[in-house]
Order: sequence, then C-alpha cells, then structure tokens
Amino acid sequence: MATNLFQQIRKALTTLNPTEVREIAHRPARIVLHATTEQAFLEMERFFVPPDLSERRRAAVLGSLFRAGNPQAPVGPEVEIFEQGLMPSERGFPFYSYDPRDTVLEILDARPELDLALARNFAPFREPVVDRLIHKISSENGWFSVMTALPNMVPSAIMIPWAVGEFASDTAIITANQIRLLFLIAAASGAAVGYQEQKSQIASVIAAAFGWRAIARQAVGKIPMGGGIVPKAAIAYAGTWVVGRSFERFHRIGYGYTEIERKRAFQQAFERGKQVMAQFLRKQKDAPAPASAGSATSPPEYDEEVARQVVLRAKQ
Repeated sequence: MATNLFQQIRKALTTLNPTEVREIAHRPARIVLHATTEQAFLEMERFFVPPDLSERRRAAVLGSLFRAGNPQAPVGPEVEIFEQGLMPSERGFPFYSYDPRDTVLEILDARPELDLALARNFAPFREPVVDRLIHKISSENGWFSVMTALPNMVPSAIMIPWAVGEFASDTAIITANQIRLLFLIAAASGAAVGYQEQKSQIASVIAAAFGWRAIARQAVGKIPMGGGIVPKAAIAYAGTWVVGRSFERFHRIGYGYTEIERKRAFQQAFERGKQVMAQFLRKQKDAPAPASAGSATSPPEYDEEVARQVVLRAKQ
C-alpha cells in the first residue's frame, strides 16, 4: 500500500511545474512613489526599503522602487503609491503613514496577480502574502478531503470524477498541493524554486504524507451525518498549515519547526481546521435543494471551479 501511494505521489510530482511559479514571481512589480516633500518620500522609502537590508538586497529593491519625477521611473508602473492627501491615479494607492500595512493589504486585495512578485521584491509584502497562501492552500486541501469523503456517505453530494481518475488517492493530490505551496513560499521569499533547489524540503513533505494518511484513517469512521469527515478534513488543513508555517520560518530565519513545535502547531491548526471545515459542511447542508435530479448546489461561499483548481494547479 505504501509503495502504491508513493508511486501516485511521484506521478503527481511529475506534473507540477515550478517554472510557472518562477515566471509569476519574476514578473515586473515596479512601484512609483508620489509625495510633495522630501520627508514624505523618505518615510515611504524607509518602509519599503528597511534599514536592516543588506547592500545587495537594498540595491535590488531600489531597482523596482522609484520617486515620481525620476527620469528612470517607468511609464505605467504596476503600482503607484501616493502621499496621503494626494489624489491617487487609476493604479494608485494611498500611503497610510499611521499604519502602512493597510496600504500593503489594500494593494494585495486589488492586485492579487502581483502577490508573488511584490513579496519577492519588497519585504513588507512578504508576510501577508505567505499568510494568505498558507491559509488558502490549507483550505483547498481541507475542501478536497471533504469532497473525496462525501460521495461515500451522502449519495446526493457533489461528485468529483475529475479527481480520482489519474491519481486515485486524495493523499497524492493533497501532497502535490503542499509541494506547490513550498514553491510559492520560496518564490515569495526570494529564494530558489524547483525540484533540485528544494529537494530536501520536498522529501520531508512526502515522508510526512504517510503519517497524515494514517492519522486521517483513524479519525474517519462511519459516523452518521458525515461526522467523521470533519476530523479528516481538519487533518488535511492542519497538515498543510504546518508545512507552510515551518517552511515560512525556514526562509525567514534559516530553520523550520522542531518536532515539539510541529506537534504543538498541528494541534492548534487542527482545532482551527475543524471550525473551518465544520462551517463549510453546515453551508453544504443548508444549501438550496438541487434544481434538477442528479445535480447538487454548492454552498454560498463554495465554488466548484475553485475546488477543481486544486487538481488543475497541482498539474501545472
């Protein structure tokens, strides 16, 4: 059984494409600053170019950060940031000097396609981008785990024939998505992305997959009303969350979680995952009745196409 699972994971890995992640992370993400005084310019520059950066990193950041009026400033930059009180352009955002993090979050909300590139170039974007990636992919894996369990327990639930044909095991899909998360975190952290570049990290995720699978099997039983689905989905969520948080710390300070820290983090994420997945299932249960026989209606915050992307992205 372990050999079969390993073969499925190995097959899933051959379809992951870190080149696409690298290309997204290296797309232009230039920022032009607009201000009326030298002090205002310096305040914005200190935020986006922290004083503790090395000379090499400082030079790299300044290659993507410009003052308006600088002859080298690009025409039509990806992002423009304006001193508060100035009228922003179509691509512009106000600089909230009292809490610049609000500026960062506002930019990420409006320009999600630039998240990896902004995080790679500018330190203030890194933490919120990685946080969003970890929560997003942890949730995707939890939802996917729910969807693979529901058909066996609730015949009228959403079916996912597109998920089981090639890889057969949800563990293979979840593991592939966790490795995709490794690529994304490395890209956002300005680190090298790829199989060779991250082979030790990938190996640790694959090794952990067998442990998560055993725990999930113990957690899921034939409980009426699908009660066993929540622990299984919470394990998928928590396992992915721990992978993400450990490697975020690795890229930030040079080492990941210890065994004790990993267990503690897993327990915290497991409790959070149970809440997230239970809420998802409640919305599934309360969704309107199907419009026609054989169809199923998704809950208000659930889009079947989003779940489909779990598999499609793993294949990119």
